[in-house]
Amino acid sequence: MYNKIYELNKKGKGKARQLDLERALTARDRVGVQDMVLLDAHNSETAFLDNLKKRFSEDLIYTYIGTLLISVNPYKELDFYSKRHMDLYMVVNFYELPPHIYALADNAYQTMLAEANNHFILISGESGAGKTEATKKILQYYAVSCPSSSLLNSVRDQMLMSNPILEAFGNAKTLKNDNSSRFGKYMDIQFDCQGDAVGGHILSYLLEKSRVVHQNHGERNFHIFYQLLEGGDEDLLRQLGLDRDTHIETCYKYNGECAKVSSINDRNDWKSVKNALSVMHFDLSDIEHLFGIIASVLHLGNVQFDRDTKGNAVLNSNAELRWVSKLTGVHVQVLTEALTYRKIEARADEVLCPFTVDHAIYARDALAKAIYGRTFTWLVNRINESLENQDSTRKTVIGLLDIYGFEVFYVNSFEQFCINYCNEKLQQLFIQLTLKAEQEEYEAEGIEWEPVQFFNNKIICDLVEEKHRGIISVLDEECLMPGDATDLTFLEKMEKKMGNHPHFITQKLADKKTRRTLERGDFRLLHYAGEVTYCVVGFIDKNNDLLYRHIKEVMRQSKNSIMQQCFSSDELDSRRRPETVATQFKNSLQGLTEILMAKEAWYKPLCPDTWPHWRGVPAEGVERLVQHLGYQPDEYKMGRFIKAYLTRGEAKPTDNSEYLAFVRQSYLKRLKNNLPKTVLDKTTWLTPPPVMREASEMLRRLHTRWLVRKYVRGITPQRKAQLQLKVVTSAIFKGKKESYPQSVAVPFVDTRISEQDINERVLQAITQERIKYSVPVVKYDRNGFKPRPRQLILTQVALHVAEEAKIKQTVQYVSLKGISVSNLGDTFMILHVVCDGPKQKVPRLD
Repeated sequence: MYNKIYELNKKGKGKARQLDLERALTARDRVGVQDMVLLDAHNSETAFLDNLKKRFSEDLIYTYIGTLLISVNPYKELDFYSKRHMDLYMVVNFYELPPHIYALADNAYQTMLAEANNHFILISGESGAGKTEATKKILQYYAVSCPSSSLLNSVRDQMLMSNPILEAFGNAKTLKNDNSSRFGKYMDIQFDCQGDAVGGHILSYLLEKSRVVHQNHGERNFHIFYQLLEGGDEDLLRQLGLDRDTHIETCYKYNGECAKVSSINDRNDWKSVKNALSVMHFDLSDIEHLFGIIASVLHLGNVQFDRDTKGNAVLNSNAELRWVSKLTGVHVQVLTEALTYRKIEARADEVLCPFTVDHAIYARDALAKAIYGRTFTWLVNRINESLENQDSTRKTVIGLLDIYGFEVFYVNSFEQFCINYCNEKLQQLFIQLTLKAEQEEYEAEGIEWEPVQFFNNKIICDLVEEKHRGIISVLDEECLMPGDATDLTFLEKMEKKMGNHPHFITQKLADKKTRRTLERGDFRLLHYAGEVTYCVVGFIDKNNDLLYRHIKEVMRQSKNSIMQQCFSSDELDSRRRPETVATQFKNSLQGLTEILMAKEAWYKPLCPDTWPHWRGVPAEGVERLVQHLGYQPDEYKMGRFIKAYLTRGEAKPTDNSEYLAFVRQSYLKRLKNNLPKTVLDKTTWLTPPPVMREASEMLRRLHTRWLVRKYVRGITPQRKAQLQLKVVTSAIFKGKKESYPQSVAVPFVDTRISEQDINERVLQAITQERIKYSVPVVKYDRNGFKPRPRQLILTQVALHVAEEAKIKQTVQYVSLKGISVSNLGDTFMILHVVCDGPKQKVPRLD
């Protein structure tokens, strides 16, 4: 090849061209290839590692695997994130320029515009991989690359400014990462048909509230506490009752013993947070109340208790609690009583039971966690209000998923269990969207290929989440178990149910060698990324996340407007036990999975900062990283569709093109005159010629969507409400009641008796209640079964049985334990009522 070039380039040019090629090959040997699929030894793990090592040593932190992007965290600032680099990657083919996160962001954006469908960028990796920074880089790119106007600039500014706020309130220093996200975040960026960013929405997952009251040695509390104390001016700190030097060492943050971190400038970050709150249109009142809540948590951490002569808890000093009272707007005496006594309701009486010191500390910490956690939820909702786009027209979205990285600490607790379970679910999603889906498509289309081996981690996900048998179900059972349920009884129950599972080990189940590495209160899970040992201490308490009801009632009295929204009256009105933290998290992950499965996926970042903490030669960390990924190197064997090149002896004839154009035009004209008139018409659609099958299917879906939209827009509000109720009742009775097929076509009626047909005395008796539903019923005598007409009236609080002008019986909903009906065609209904004791009279509604 070189000789041929030399001959064609006489007069010395051939030597220069040969030298250029040799330089290019030398550079390739030095910095590796940009795409792993181009490796000569593409199925060699050693070659994979060597390529990453070469590129990382030259500060080339991005590498492709096809359309996947690998990012290796450099732990330093690099100079290829400027406006000039953003311009360089705009509207450029994915492989025209070196790998970059901007290339991936632009490709996702351009594909979304071209295909008018939704996409998401999955940002995953171990803790410290740079996921949060990657999210910010993508947001910054969209802020610069999307079309511009004053309104759109405001939207983009708000999207960018949401990051400093959420990082301040949701990030903290851990042993592995100085800016670790202690919550999961999924953000939808909404685009209109022209590609303008017009809005957004954020979903948050499992804030690590326990960090508020405890941090491991070498870690910090959430950034906002330090930012307030370091950056707040003297007047603000005085108003909040804070002392810069004293509180930074004596509040909840003291556990970690590292208030100062060289890589974090809390003072500058405080300015960024204040500016972000202004850009997000937080009014001064909300900002004042927000800072007051943060300060109240700091003061609450300094509330101490002593024992009195009876061994009960009493306040050591009222000074800190007075500040909590002032900042939350709850009377100090009420707060004192809430933290030292528990209110027990016995029938109509209320009894105050004094706390021990341990119970008082538990109540104090539970209140601090609840205040901070609910304030964080309020903050996310408030940001969503600012990002919300009021235009109801259809939009496409690009979702950014910045979720916790896999975590392995010296002591791993409930939080690490949930975080690593989340990573298992994301790995399962990744397998589903790539390897598994691709191979299933080959099989469905009859393409010959050799299966690629990969570890399907569904077995681990089932171990955690399986109904009645998974770890979460066992934990919930133990949390709801009456009596003295402990963390050790939870462990013992797991040993009974999961003793034979290949990915579950405890000291009791392990072999002699492994048993030495486990304590009695430990269990070990063999995750897809490696082994993690969890300590069960605190699992039940953290899963319950219990806040005494009387403390909720006290916080409901707060004069702080944010606190009033955080502790709503609806919560107090409900007597149902709230779902446990693990169950809430499992349901949230299920919802997230459904969101992501409906979108096209991009991006998979990695990080050499694996396990343990790594700062050495790239290959040492990367080798462990590749092993933990779950990737198995393999070759693809492709089938018949690329057996050989297709060659033509001459140009494609125009007659064929003209005929195909005629076929397309003819079909579209006939289709135009024979379009279905209703959604239920499944037979009218014309059978397309082969050349129009794909287009015909797209048109059919569009037309169906248009018919649905036309129908929906023509529905009156009354009809819509009627249909919604019909859907609810259908979900309850479908397949469970013999009479369902006969009733399904009957429109739902929201009442069977008009108020004019109800006696005035009955209406006066329930004048304080709003009638939701009423229906005539028949009461049968116990003796003789003589039928007697009655009226069944349902209000928002109770059920009433009326006979002409008299209410014969009332049942409060709070006393209902359940309602039963048979699966036959009858109309009988049985109400199950809770009785306080054996002597209570049971309501007779027969």
